[in-house]
Amino acid sequence: MSTPMDPRAIELAPRVKICGLTRVEDARAAAHAGADFLGTILSEGYGRSVAPDFARSIGEETGRAVVGVMVDEPLGRIVERAELGGVAVLQLHGSESPDLIESLRRHGDWTIWKAMRVRTQEEVEEAISTFRGIADGLLLDGWHPEHAGGSGVRFPWDLVAPVRYRFPEGLTFIAAGGLRPDNVGEAVERLDPDIVDVSSGVEITHGVKDAGRIHAFIRNARTAGAEGPR
Repeated sequence: MSTPMDPRAIELAPRVKICGLTRVEDARAAAHAGADFLGTILSEGYGRSVAPDFARSIGEETGRAVVGVMVDEPLGRIVERAELGGVAVLQLHGSESPDLIESLRRHGDWTIWKAMRVRTQEEVEEAISTFRGIADGLLLDGWHPEHAGGSGVRFPWDLVAPVRYRFPEGLTFIAAGGLRPDNVGEAVERLDPDIVDVSSGVEITHGVKDAGRIHAFIRNARTAGAEGPR
């Protein structure tokens, strides 16, 4: 049995989101391991897409904050699925505009994260400028020409690390893309994210998580975060 972490260390460590959940048992495992957020793909047509009632059920069972991921959906569709799913966080993973985010504010008391797939440092700087004061968080994912996310591709850490300090207070930095139990510690040390996000990096097969990998990911993220300055 693993030794529990010092509660003071946990306070210093990044929060953790386990995304792309498709099975109740995986949501339970993530909650048991200490995940802060449970991620569900609420846009239809993706390999890990789920119905809103699944999102609501895992939130009610685990008491964890559920993230609803949606890609280029119209306003009414986002609101409908978010309400049905009982989500606490909306993660917009397409080309959604600041105007859409401001409209969403009028329809629900959600935390809103805007995701982007990173290719250049300039893109990150532009996104920070565009979404500061509008979105609650900016999620950086790896670029893949065919997938909006969940591809397991890492974004260029060397390009992002120098602009980490430009994230203003109130704009949460979520690091995603290509994270695994064996590299999340390095990501935390180099990027100092507020939240780390994993999907394929803790899977056995597409959409099926492994409880051991989830535990290892969370522990390694928090150990690295507790050892470094935040």
